[in-house]
Amino acid sequence: MSCGDHHDTPCDEVLARVYTYLDGELDQGGCGEVRQHLDECGPCLREYGLEEAVKKLVNKSCGCEPAPEDLRTKVLGRIEQICGEIKTTGGERTETETETA
Repeated sequence: MSCGDHHDTPCDEVLARVYTYLDGELDQGGCGEVRQHLDECGPCLREYGLEEAVKKLVNKSCGCEPAPEDLRTKVLGRIEQICGEIKTTGGERTETETETA
C-alpha cells in the first residue's frame, strides 16, 4: 500500500512493522519512524487503527492464554498473503477473495 506521497519511511515498511509497533517490540528509533509516518499519512493511520482494533479484540477474546504456535503461523501467513495480493492488485480484491477472507 502506498498513499502516493513521499515519506521518509515508506507506507509498506510501516504497515509491515505495525504489529511489532503495537506489541512494543520496536526500538526507540523504529517507534519514532512509525509514529512520524502515522502522523503524516492518513491511509496508514486508518490501517493502524484497524490493526489495533483487531489486536485488542483478539486479546480480549483470548485473555492471557498465548495463541498456539500453529495458529499464529497460519494467521501471520494469511496476513502476508493478503498484503501480497493487495500489492499486486493495487488494493482491489475480487469478490471471491473478499468472500474467502
